[in-house]
Amino acid sequence: MTDKPEPTPDAPPAFVPDWGDKPCPKPGLPATTPERTAALMDGVQMRENPAEWAFVRLSKLIEDFEKGLDKDDEIGARIVGLPGDGTMSIEDLGFWGPDFIMFLGKNSDGKPVRLIQHYGQINVLLDARKKPEEREARRIGFQLSELVRKTSPK
Repeated sequence: MTDKPEPTPDAPPAFVPDWGDKPCPKPGLPATTPERTAALMDGVQMRENPAEWAFVRLSKLIEDFEKGLDKDDEIGARIVGLPGDGTMSIEDLGFWGPDFIMFLGKNSDGKPVRLIQHYGQINVLLDARKKPEEREARRIGFQLSELVRKTSPK
């Protein structure tokens, strides 16, 4: 019988790599400009928590997508496995590490939905949808990027 050392409570799980000061990899986007790539990478540092790392990059991709929307459009998503037509308006995004990403919003009937998905299973088609007439179009990318900046490792 061998004695295994007790894991320390603050140590990341063995499957989480130690990124240290390793820079974020550049996104590979077709027909992009160096300025667009720089904007996507602005303030982005790799994270030890895989769900948080997925959240950081999703936040930047949402912000980038929203820059191309018409003033009367807001972000929505078509998600494989979502009931009904598989679409939702995205109102917020979150994570619960080390493995869950959460999409919060409303379905096509206006009912609240929360999709909880493993970070390794994310397949989201971002789409534009008309905002309700009674309000301004919401942009969530900026608030997500602010959260990324506030939680960025030093």
